[in-house]
Amino acid sequence: MVEQTETWAILVVAVCAFIGAIGQLFFKTGSSTISMDITSWIFNLKIITGFVLYGVSSILFIFALKHGNLSVLYPIIATSYIWVALLAVLLLGETMTFARWSGLGLILLGVSLIVR
Repeated sequence: MVEQTETWAILVVAVCAFIGAIGQLFFKTGSSTISMDITSWIFNLKIITGFVLYGVSSILFIFALKHGNLSVLYPIIATSYIWVALLAVLLLGETMTFARWSGLGLILLGVSLIVR
């Protein structure tokens, strides 16, 4: 068991959350061309890229877990909700309501309290 979570492990997990959010964007953009035909999934470069990004994120997360407490590191993954929302607004043109921004602010506050 790890006594104290290393600061760099926290930063690595924050990067994992960001990479995972980018993976979600690839899933979203790739989803427009999928069907019930399995080949539409297998040969969909955007879907494959999303899976690769998730894989990279998972490998980095596992490495960070070796140097930090799960109870501190895992909640940082919740920042992926924030990244996804920001990227969806910036890159996909989605709109956000005040209630959604407020919810994201509460997520950020909660993660901040846990990491402290």
